[in-house]
Amino acid sequence: MTYLNSWEEFEKGAERLYLQNPMKARYSMKYCHNKGILWLKLTDNCTCLQYKTEIAQDLKKMEKFIGNLMRHMASKDS
Repeated sequence: MTYLNSWEEFEKGAERLYLQNPMKARYSMKYCHNKGILWLKLTDNCTCLQYKTEIAQDLKKMEKFIGNLMRHMASKDS
């Protein structure tokens, strides 16, 4: 499990991973207030994409990304 270097790389890879198998994809987020670090992870048990950041602007990007994932989830006929 390695961390991706850029937000754009994580976002595109995570969306692609989710769309390949929406029933197995899991997303988690962890924030450490003391260190000011946000960790993001999306996995389907075979592939694991991770991203960590200390940049506050990435929080807005993360909110937009979660909104996009929710739209995908709501539009799927399961």
